[in-house]
Amino acid sequence: MGLSAYLHQLLPRIWLRRGPLAWALCPLAALYGALMGLRRMAYAWGLFKSRRVPALVIVVGNVVAGGAGKTPVTIALAKHLRSRGLQVGVISRGHGRRTHDARAVTHDSHPLDVGDEPLLIHQATGVPVWVARARADAALGLLQAHPGVQVLICDDGLQHLALARDLEICVMDERGTGNGWLLPAGPLREAWPRRVDWVLHTGPTRSAHASDKDQPTQYQATRQLADHAITATGQRMALSELSKRPLHAVAGLARPEAFFQMLRQSGLSLATTTALPDHHDYQDWQARPDRTWLCTEKDAAKLWPHEPGALAVPLVVTPENDFWAALDARLDALLQH
Repeated sequence: MGLSAYLHQLLPRIWLRRGPLAWALCPLAALYGALMGLRRMAYAWGLFKSRRVPALVIVVGNVVAGGAGKTPVTIALAKHLRSRGLQVGVISRGHGRRTHDARAVTHDSHPLDVGDEPLLIHQATGVPVWVARARADAALGLLQAHPGVQVLICDDGLQHLALARDLEICVMDERGTGNGWLLPAGPLREAWPRRVDWVLHTGPTRSAHASDKDQPTQYQATRQLADHAITATGQRMALSELSKRPLHAVAGLARPEAFFQMLRQSGLSLATTTALPDHHDYQDWQARPDRTWLCTEKDAAKLWPHEPGALAVPLVVTPENDFWAALDARLDALLQH
């Protein structure tokens, strides 16, 4: 196991409690916190500028390292806003891509050129998606290509203060804020609590080490696998048809074990599981066509060239009705201005 993969598995366990290793990393966390605080003050004082673009901007992010369900939430938001008749676009940095320019994501884009999550968002929603190292550049490129877009959803970027935003949604899963400490002693990318519009929980609500009065408005969402898998040709196969087969699961996620557990909870029996680092590119994958492979939708475009028989199981996040009501009311007010 390489150092990166080892740390990928070790650090999340350290971050769950305030143990000896977490304490040993506290000096580095203090330095990180000081730098983050100075950066935020620089934006507040106008030393660094936030760029405003001619569209409403909704940032979907989180304050902990690792996935919390941001991309499925972004997909759900894009579908909901389209159902209201709004023109929607999505922007992203495109983490893990090998390119550095600002570009549009197309249905046939290679995931290593645009990032696996932006490609998934575009394929799942059909809305325009652009990626760039600076998210404001992605926003301006998208709006130039699609001038009718009214709402931009920024997938990740809660800490990307260079882009002005109208609404911030912080996604949290069952880990909450872990041990409540900053990186690398804990999972926090920035001090919490901090002002956001809403927190959307994709797992059971956990305390964030602060009093209730300090917390933003909280909403709940359900997170579950779809009842079907998708083939490389786009066909659907019911998960119930797979319950009698020996299955092998692979996931390149921040928390691959969560995906494996959800597969088991869906009644599937997993002969083996392969956990890979988040955004793994699968370039070193050794094909095993004698196995039935299950993967996430995010992994599928990278795995299918090597395992065309692999089946992708979608993850669906469904926010509660009160969240949609609050979102619609806020957007209506913003659009009037």
